[in-house]
Amino acid sequence: MVVMIIKEIAKIVEDACKKKTNRFGYGDWKYHILPVVKYSKLMAKRIGADEEIVEIAALLHDYAGIKDYRLFKKHHIHGARLAEELLKKFKYPPEKIEQVKHCIISHSGEEKRQAKRETKEAICVANADAMAHFSAIHSLFYLAFMKYKMNIDEATDFLMAKLERSWNKLSPEGKEIIRDKYEASKKLFGELVENNKRRNKKYD
Repeated sequence: MVVMIIKEIAKIVEDACKKKTNRFGYGDWKYHILPVVKYSKLMAKRIGADEEIVEIAALLHDYAGIKDYRLFKKHHIHGARLAEELLKKFKYPPEKIEQVKHCIISHSGEEKRQAKRETKEAICVANADAMAHFSAIHSLFYLAFMKYKMNIDEATDFLMAKLERSWNKLSPEGKEIIRDKYEASKKLFGELVENNKRRNKKYD
């Protein structure tokens, strides 16, 4: 029963990602949602959280903004509401619905919501949301260039800041899992910035 529910939810989210109305494109499914699921389950094993809850919450954590971009700024709030509506249709247990909703509503990196992550499951999803950025840096460049229309320097600054925020959002367990990718990204972007400085100095 649970396996069927998870498969159905995955299909709903993937289908929403495929629609032309999804401002983030289908790549959001491949390069963000799926890595969040992967890292959520890995974190669940690491800290002893409920893998079922984190998988469902990971699939649905950005669903509101994908389904309707007008909901993006408050997607954590709308996402919890939409998750409840979906899971009720599957007759999912009410107490588990509340756990999924808590994961979704608290996954954002804002400080106030970080303080309200009261469950291991919520910690898993929030960590995984940040960890996914390090496994798909190319998708962040796509976001910077194609969606936000940034130039190369703006995109580099955007990526460096976003990855640093993601790193700071992580728990010690999350940092342990993703440390190699974080260090590699710092080296890459550090070299880009230094090379750019040298080029500018050369022609001063």
